[in-house]
Amino acid sequence: MASPNLLDSLNRKVEDSIKDKQIFFQNNADKLIDAAHIVAKSYQQGGHLFAMGNGGSSCDAAHITTEFMHPVTTGRRALGATNLTADIATMTAVANDVGNEHIFLRQLICLAKKNDVLIGFSTSGNSVNLIRAFAQAKELGMSTIGFSGQTGGEMAKCGSVDICLTVETDSIHRVQESHLTSYHILWDLVHSLL
Repeated sequence: MASPNLLDSLNRKVEDSIKDKQIFFQNNADKLIDAAHIVAKSYQQGGHLFAMGNGGSSCDAAHITTEFMHPVTTGRRALGATNLTADIATMTAVANDVGNEHIFLRQLICLAKKNDVLIGFSTSGNSVNLIRAFAQAKELGMSTIGFSGQTGGEMAKCGSVDICLTVETDSIHRVQESHLTSYHILWDLVHSLL
């Protein structure tokens, strides 16, 4: 049997997770719907989705691209998406030769085009390599969507992110849990629009 202290801790974490998600969706529902319109419009115009992130957020980039490329819901079509964190050889070559801040933007220069969409995940909103890639994306004529935490950081202020979905908590775990739920909903909304 679980100790009362551990059970209390578990219940508090569950309550915090639910509360933070509720606050996030109350504050960002319109933005999430706008993001779905951006992604759906890109696909309608023959566009492609790119995703990026560092550390645990790179797993979110992998997850969202897999959702689009391999839909688990019957009747939903596969949609082109590229996880920019997947090419370890390119990422490490660029990081070694010119710096970590270039690892995503160099890939975009080679792969992306106007009307594509770039999604970036950062729990702090301050990842320099994401901010640089968002700036490059805007130069290419792409739409940009950021998932951040805390205050949104540089991602929310840089001017290169069309929509910044910020989970306003200092808990990295709660930020990532809210990101996961929101991009599952984003995926579903995009398919509803298409």
